[in-house]
Amino acid sequence: MPVHPVRVASTELGIEAQGLTKRYQDVVALAGVDLAVPRGTVLGLLGPNGAGKTTTVRVLTTLLVPDGGSARVAGVDVLRDPAGVRSRIGLSGQYAAVDEYLTGYENLEMVGRLYHLGRRRSRERARELLGQFGLSDAADRPAKTYSGGMRRRLDLAGALVADPEVIFLDEPTTGLDPKARLDMWEVISSLVAGGTTLLLTTQYLEEADRLADEIVVIDHGRVIARGTSRELKAQIGGERIELTVLDPTSLGPVVSSLSDLAAGEPTVDAATRSVVVPVSGGAAVLTEALLRLSRAGIGLEDVGLRRPTLDEVFLTLTGRWSAPADPDGDVARPEPDGAPARRGGGRR
Repeated sequence: MPVHPVRVASTELGIEAQGLTKRYQDVVALAGVDLAVPRGTVLGLLGPNGAGKTTTVRVLTTLLVPDGGSARVAGVDVLRDPAGVRSRIGLSGQYAAVDEYLTGYENLEMVGRLYHLGRRRSRERARELLGQFGLSDAADRPAKTYSGGMRRRLDLAGALVADPEVIFLDEPTTGLDPKARLDMWEVISSLVAGGTTLLLTTQYLEEADRLADEIVVIDHGRVIARGTSRELKAQIGGERIELTVLDPTSLGPVVSSLSDLAAGEPTVDAATRSVVVPVSGGAAVLTEALLRLSRAGIGLEDVGLRRPTLDEVFLTLTGRWSAPADPDGDVARPEPDGAPARRGGGRR
């Protein structure tokens, strides 16, 4: 089924793109990407390694010129006025773009000066952000002494120095431990609550499920699905009854007892003594299933009713599970502009 672009008035959009294309010799990185991100919302951009996520971010942040199509960020044309775009955005890439020989304070003060905030305001803003990101105690330490999570927070703080209207976060929590990832989610949530427009690329599907207002799935440079997390889950079916029996010989009788309740083919795993039955009807169907199994004398170790996960949506749409970030980036060969994307250019 074709995926149609969302049509929203341009004045209401923080990010919009139409027909973005990019090719590297025989590798198609983007094959006509359309995006529409209302102001003050979060778009989660999902896709396997090599799908085109980072290339999309590089085009929208003026680090890469597309072969075709158009884009506007914060109302400014990416191709006609790249400096205007850079003055309105913040960018945190896959790798923390901090100078490890400068202190945390010096890193942020330097970014403020590059944005022409002036010496006094740059210093004030550096202290504000160090406090906001829980880095005040480490402000005067060289960044090379920071943990991975601290470096990521410092990098994101750098992207916020100039109070940008739009922020691009390219896999911002890659490599972080679970606690650091949760801390970063809290920071991101607070940014959006303040009205910032945010494009987030991630391969942690729980991250997109929690943070994104809308999700776009991209594969082989094309948008293959878009919608809210709930809408995407609904595309691959309704609920599932998942149960584990006490006696493995009960697996066959379970399938027989529930066959007319199933909305699809049940899945049996003898090794784990489990059965998954696609259903529709919610709790009422689960209640009926439990009554039938009780009458049949089938003992259960565990039972539950759940919706599809975003991981299952991803697998269904792309044929691949989500995986950790590929350090080589989106495409199989280096991009013409050389180094990985760094923070937005600003008014330099």
